[in-house]
Amino acid sequence: MTSSIVFLLFTGLLAGLCKAFDIGLSTKCVSIPKELGMCHDLGYTEMRLPNLMGHTTIPEVVSKTAEWHKLLQTGCHPYARMFLCSLFAPVCLDTFIPPCRSMCEVVRDSCAPVLSCYDQSWPDSLNCDRFPAGDDMCLDHFIYKELPKPTCQGCPLIEDSYSYRSALVAFCENDFAVKVKLAKRKFTSGHYEYVTEGPVEFIKQGLLLPYDTRNLIEQWLRINENCAHRMIRHPRSTVYVLAGDIQHDKVVVNRVFHWQKKDSQLTLATRKWRHHKC
Repeated sequence: MTSSIVFLLFTGLLAGLCKAFDIGLSTKCVSIPKELGMCHDLGYTEMRLPNLMGHTTIPEVVSKTAEWHKLLQTGCHPYARMFLCSLFAPVCLDTFIPPCRSMCEVVRDSCAPVLSCYDQSWPDSLNCDRFPAGDDMCLDHFIYKELPKPTCQGCPLIEDSYSYRSALVAFCENDFAVKVKLAKRKFTSGHYEYVTEGPVEFIKQGLLLPYDTRNLIEQWLRINENCAHRMIRHPRSTVYVLAGDIQHDKVVVNRVFHWQKKDSQLTLATRKWRHHKC
């Protein structure tokens, strides 16, 4: 979303005649600090304190928002960042403009399953019932095109031994199959990030979008971090063929074939696939 769209949205809301959300506190405007990077580039540079979460200092806000960075990296919903920033770093206007209940609900319904994958639940502090309905002045969500996105799932078996025939069966039975090189990077904090290296090669494209598939796979690795840890155990990169389905706009990986350097079965399967009839 561009800064101009966000600016127009906020100014449009100000022009409304609806009742505003008020936390009953005396507030002040402060610059959004650089440490609060997730709330930059949203069309405004100043926020109000205390915020809508009751935080009164910048260090407190920075500390509390750090807990959400991992979730935002999964891309669980297009408006998750705007939703959270409207609470933690509300725009400095004449009155508070909270998110609408409908925005909370669409973000919650999309992101809560990802939190559950980390053994966390949607917090009571973000109970959607606390936010105003659309007939009040609030930040509403836009209609957007629903694209397939990864989901939290059980880890598929990593197959090191297989025949080209079993690989062909997997290609037939699944919506997509891609060849991808996966690697991990270690941060100074000791945490790992799992990423793709080089281009994603489509064996069977299905409903996947070429420009978004690499990002989608990395989101799947972040959400299913335990699976990524099993697949990428060594510092060197590892090549896999991932086969899966699109189920109600959810991307599910069903089969994982380890593509080894001297492997001939997967090479044969990908060649035969061009003319194979399921």
